[in-house]
Amino acid sequence: MTGSLRFINPPGMSKPTGYSHVVEASGGRTIYISGQVALDQDRNLIGKNDLRAQAQQVFANLKTALEAAGTDFDHVVKLTYFVLDASQMPIVREVRDQYLNKQSPPASTAVEVRRLVMEDWLIEVDAIAVIPA
Repeated sequence: MTGSLRFINPPGMSKPTGYSHVVEASGGRTIYISGQVALDQDRNLIGKNDLRAQAQQVFANLKTALEAAGTDFDHVVKLTYFVLDASQMPIVREVRDQYLNKQSPPASTAVEVRRLVMEDWLIEVDAIAVIPA
């Protein structure tokens, strides 16, 4: 059995910008990636007080995690963003668009939070990917 991914934006729903309303996955392996923050491999914070720099490190970390699982951003079916200031999502989207397949973007949720675990963190993103069989 071969698996597949289907990215769906049903008629009757608003046109999404940079995400899909529905992603259907059949077959394959599911990969869950913990929330990634702007720490490099030595646990140094990248981009204190700089959302763009932090988002770039977050997506670099996601890319590394996906590669470790044998996949890439084309197989990401869901992203969840936790940000301190939702008004800055355009910056996050600019960084995100350097990594995602813009023709078939994953389902996504963005949440503004009061704070993250560490005071200087501005963003955290987790991911779910499905690698078709």
